Amino acid sequence: MFRHILIPTDGSLLSDAALDSGLRLARDCGARVTVVAVTEPFVVLSAEARKIGVSQADHEREVKVAAAGHLTEAARKAGALGVPCETVEVENEYPYRGIIETATDRGCDLITMASHARRGISALVISSEAVNVMTHSAIPLLVYR
Repeated sequence: MFRHILIPTDGSLLSDAALDSGLRLARDCGARVTVVAVTEPFVVLSAEARKIGVSQADHEREVKVAAAGHLTEAARKAGALGVPCETVEVENEYPYRGIIETATDRGCDLITMASHARRGISALVISSEAVNVMTHSAIPLLVYR
């Protein structure tokens, strides 16, 4: 069925649950996985309180350490299930683009990822990476909620 599955992770509880499900799917299909952590570049003006007053070097160090931790844990989980796994961190201003580009560049035939399943006004105001991947990717997408 599927031979190479891309699983994006950001370390959130929902993302971790999708990672676990994606790894089990890969095990059951006999597929290999690539787990990607997409980091966003330093932005001078930001609405996020954690970025205000943070230097570019501090930001880059912080996101790289966090991404490495998420990817190390993903590789550990894959190993425990016997799933061949590669990990990669990519930087992209738009996480959905980093996900799609990684899946395309690596020859993945499925993307599995989490969705926060926002509804109503919050769905209109807050962009969903899963919706953006679904809208812009030709690669099949399996969404976990």
